[in-house]
Amino acid sequence: MFGLPTTATAPFCPSEVRGSIKVPAGAPWWSKLVRFAGPGLLVSVGYMDPGNWATDIEAGARYGYSLLFVVILSSLAAMVLQCLSMRLGIATGKDLAQLCRDRYPPVVAKALWLFAELSIIACDLAEVLGCALAFHLLLGCPLLVGVGLTALDTMIVLGLKGKNFRTVEAIVLALIMTIGVCFLIELLLIEPYWPDVAAGMVPSFEALSGREPLYLAIGILGATVMPHNLYLHSSIVQTRVVGESDRIKREAISLARIDTIVSLALALCINAAILILAASAFHSTGYDTVADIEDAYRLLEPIVGTALAGVLFGIALLAAGQSSTFTGTIAGQIIMDGFLKLKIPCWQRRLITRALALVPAFVGIWLMGPHAIGRLLVGSQVVLSFQLPFALYPLVSFTSDRQLMGAFANTALVKCVAGALFVVISAANVWLTFELLS
Repeated sequence: MFGLPTTATAPFCPSEVRGSIKVPAGAPWWSKLVRFAGPGLLVSVGYMDPGNWATDIEAGARYGYSLLFVVILSSLAAMVLQCLSMRLGIATGKDLAQLCRDRYPPVVAKALWLFAELSIIACDLAEVLGCALAFHLLLGCPLLVGVGLTALDTMIVLGLKGKNFRTVEAIVLALIMTIGVCFLIELLLIEPYWPDVAAGMVPSFEALSGREPLYLAIGILGATVMPHNLYLHSSIVQTRVVGESDRIKREAISLARIDTIVSLALALCINAAILILAASAFHSTGYDTVADIEDAYRLLEPIVGTALAGVLFGIALLAAGQSSTFTGTIAGQIIMDGFLKLKIPCWQRRLITRALALVPAFVGIWLMGPHAIGRLLVGSQVVLSFQLPFALYPLVSFTSDRQLMGAFANTALVKCVAGALFVVISAANVWLTFELLS
């Protein structure tokens, strides 16, 4: 079994609940699948946070449906990488952070830890900005007050103390369904022209020929494939108890793969819906300069013709930001425990992460004004993309190591695909760095 058994009243942090969700060996296949469902949902939350909204809205408003294929390809890449992360956790009984600590020199492991922490702070910055904007739009409070209100989500984490991991997964599912229903109604109200949507799904190098669309494409990539999610997934999948035999592990990997692909397909649909909504509501009606979530909210009502559109938009934005609170806290706990063997209460971890994100949020809005939120959100996603290679290389390396993975090591095809993703992401980041500095 992986990890230590725990009681049902354990805190929800995964470092204390590994092995807590039992999967009976003789249960029917569908029953096992239901038991394995959950980790993919927690990971998928990071693929639909406010940072995704900013990049998807700007891409849709400026370029219509032409960058929709970037959302699809990024999501497919995410499925490949999250499946590798999941397989690493089940096959080895350790998460990515623990393996980095064990197999790399201390100075390298500490550097990787710092990069991972930066990715969590960048992600949490997006959550702060998104939730602050949602409070501003729904309650009418000033943005800086909204930023202050986001500090209260530490109380949510405290309220979950004593809840089991299954409860957290159920809460996240409810938030995801809230987002999904809101956008389904939005699309029914806006009525996109679906042949143009289908055309945007076809990859086009011409669509990425300029600096701005490529910048947005890399932002979409950074918002979709999040570095800390690779650490997160390799750990939380171990909450399901499996045996040590290759047969049992193979079945566990198969069930977890279905959970991962279905969950990320749901995230793909939501991200695509955001871009399609922006393209239909703004680009197609001449509002192609919309690059801000607040502008999108203000314009939806007069364009769609009902106040319901704006309200649904604000509710979905708040749900997206709050759902990311859970996964950010859990990922931070995993990374700190894995790299440093340091355990602190979840609420303290949440407080530290949120405090580090509040500072740039306050300063950015104070110096650049309320309309800087869109730029700050897109910038945070580009920062995430810059961190990706530092999580990708260990993941691809470890999962390709037959001595570590045994029968579950990457095949030649998977090595090629994962290696190609690493090269493409790294090259795109290098190119963008030179473009920004030139």
